[in-house]
Formats: sequence, C-alpha cells, structure tokens
Amino acid sequence: MVLLIQPAVMAVFSPVAGKLSDRIEPRILASMGMALTAVSLLLFTLLAEQTSLGFIAANLLLIGFGFGLFSSPNTNAVMSSVEKKFYDVASATLATMRAIGQMLSMGIVTTIFAVYMGRVQMVPEFYPAFLRSVNLAFVVFSVLCFGGIFASLARGKLRP
Repeated sequence: MVLLIQPAVMAVFSPVAGKLSDRIEPRILASMGMALTAVSLLLFTLLAEQTSLGFIAANLLLIGFGFGLFSSPNTNAVMSSVEKKFYDVASATLATMRAIGQMLSMGIVTTIFAVYMGRVQMVPEFYPAFLRSVNLAFVVFSVLCFGGIFASLARGKLRP
C-alpha cells in the first residue's frame, strides 16, 4: 500500500502540470519536476534499517509530485516541437526512450547488486550488503537526475 503513494500522487498532479505547461514554459516546469525528483532520490540515500515508514511515505509523495511535474510538461514540450504529421513518430520515440531508460536503470541496479552482493540468497546475513547496494543505486540515480535538470533546461524555448 505504501508503494501506491508515488503513482497516486503522480496521477493527481500530472494533469494539473500538463495544463500548467500550456501557460508556463514546459521546460521550466519539467526542470522543476526533475529537481524535486533529484532531491527525493538523494533523500532515499538515507535509507537505513531504522528508517521510519513515515519518511519513506513522505519521500514517495515528493518523488510522485516531482515525476508528475516532469512527465506531462516534458511530453507537451516534445509533442509541441514537431509538426502534426509527425505526432506518431514523436510519440513512439518518447515511449521508446522511456522504455530504454527503464531498462538501463534496471541494468544499473542489477550491476550494483551483482558487484556488492554477488549471487547470494536474500537472508538476514546479507541485508547490510543489500542496503549498501540500494544506497549506492540511489546515489547514482540522484547524480543522473541532477544532470537531467540541466539537459531539460538546455532545450530551446517552446514559446517566444
């Protein structure tokens, strides 16, 4: 149930962010969303054995808001930058890039787990190594997300 917080918040705020991106430069909103996501990922590096459920829930709320603020304005910016006759290609490219990002993320996580933990069965003895792996993964993704803020800001203005 706790893991539902992030997608629920995203589902609520994505349509609002999409409408806002019709009035405010989408790259600004998307970059703000990326910044909130980076902060949230950085906060997840603090996960420890004694981390409270409240901290995790609050951070999932923040990351959901960040994703929501990024997703719709980013899609708006991409789709608004192409001619109508290329909407199908732009939409497919956006979906493909999203899937590639998800696959690369899983590859990074799997590599970190393999390096830190090797081929072990998840038993209490290996929980500390698992937690170190998780923390490192969040550091890596925080850095990547932080770089994404500047990539998002660097794209051209959609409106004069």
